[in-house]
Amino acid sequence: MSANKVRVRFAPSPTGPLHIGGVRTALYNYLFTKKHGGDFILRIEDTDSNRFVPGAEDYIIESFSWLGLTFDEGPHIGGNYGPYRQSERKDIYKKYVDILLEKNAAYIAFDTPEELEAKRNEIPNYQYDASTRGQMRNSLTLSKEEVKSLIEQGHQYVVRFKIEPDKDIVVNDLIRGEVVINSSVLDDKVIYKSADQLPTYHLANIVDDHLMEITHVIRGEEWLPSAPLHVSIYKAFGWEDTMPRFAHLPLLLKPEGNGKLSKRDGDRLGFPVFPLEWKDPKTGDVSTGYRESGYLPDAVLNFLALLGWNPGNDHEIMPMSEMIESFSLERCSKSGAKFDYEKGKWFNHQYIQMKPNSEIAELFKPYLLEKGIKAENSLVEKVVGLVKERVSFVRELWEQASFFFVAPDNYDEKSVKKRWKDDSPQQMVELIEVLNGIKDFSAHNQEQIVMGWIQSKGYSVGVVMNAFRLAIVGESKGPHMFDITEIIGKEETIRRLNRAIADIKK
Repeated sequence: MSANKVRVRFAPSPTGPLHIGGVRTALYNYLFTKKHGGDFILRIEDTDSNRFVPGAEDYIIESFSWLGLTFDEGPHIGGNYGPYRQSERKDIYKKYVDILLEKNAAYIAFDTPEELEAKRNEIPNYQYDASTRGQMRNSLTLSKEEVKSLIEQGHQYVVRFKIEPDKDIVVNDLIRGEVVINSSVLDDKVIYKSADQLPTYHLANIVDDHLMEITHVIRGEEWLPSAPLHVSIYKAFGWEDTMPRFAHLPLLLKPEGNGKLSKRDGDRLGFPVFPLEWKDPKTGDVSTGYRESGYLPDAVLNFLALLGWNPGNDHEIMPMSEMIESFSLERCSKSGAKFDYEKGKWFNHQYIQMKPNSEIAELFKPYLLEKGIKAENSLVEKVVGLVKERVSFVRELWEQASFFFVAPDNYDEKSVKKRWKDDSPQQMVELIEVLNGIKDFSAHNQEQIVMGWIQSKGYSVGVVMNAFRLAIVGESKGPHMFDITEIIGKEETIRRLNRAIADIKK
């Protein structure tokens, strides 16, 4: 193993879109390895050929590209420990299957699906283990000649790892401490299938972790029941000294009720559970993603980091550098974390405020183009600066800022009843004269002159300014009035006032 060099891997299966829980697991791996100056590796675990989904690997890689989590090695960038797709490592695994067979730590089984189903019906809570393996068709019950003959005849088989009964298996977990499992509760897992000449997860990930010199395996709590088996396989190979340290992360839980966060929760409550939009290649169903829903990648990562990890202070908004510096597995929770999607929106709002107006303006421009609006960068940046504090998503900027780009074509009825007084038309006519005479149309200068005029006429500031806003915006909303009129300009301001005088009827 590389001397003192931390190496971690994130190893998803390309069986569909990447779940947000998987993103959090990858993030914790990333934070841990960057904290310790190590290598972050992407490995694609595609040994389950029946569940392989075209496009899923590209989706995974694109998701991490959008999030800004960069790998040091992987199928898309290479490295010294490749190949990084398990389907391309087929020849490597067969060698290690043979080693376990030679050590009598594994055996060949010929049981058909029908035979296994019959045994399940015969024995309650049946599992293939030390108490039942003697009743089945395998190399422990058949002669060497029978086994050889069946293989030569082309009979499909699997290789099962042989669990010795009634042994205490100790897993030292960096989050949960010492976990002791008695081997009698484990079954003889399939580790290789002749049908596709591929290993299962249980063998492939151990061989790969060993050969890729992985020092720490940081994965979801759902894999904890597999840990005793994996420890047993490491010991069968004689690899105890190079066995990685385990850390099993808490589950992401439903926002309401009990259980693991699922896509159905997102569909029901209206939030994404995938990083990017996903179109199912079989059904054509489209599931929304965090990117398409308008979340900023930094906000998503900050939000996820705090779902199951506590930095030890009251900081919530943390740049990546601070998360890396503060991260430790010891501060990860043992219990599951409720997925508070409203908190996710709050993080997005905070990050929109923190980002430069120029960056948010670039994200807003596609929405403007959808409306047929082409605007100068400088104008869009000014508008964003005035209204971004009112939104949690970039897409909401249009609702808050449309009047900067398009004059209102109707007027909010409630605002008209409340804000447009009998003398408002005459006051707006007078206001047009005042605005016409202003050469410096800056917000500050406009405000001084208009307020001076209102005071000199003895008008109510509220009455005049509310009617003014209604005429320019179309309703009672928006930032400071003179900031609006400075941006749209004198000519457009007067045009809108004239139109309101003509069109608004109480």
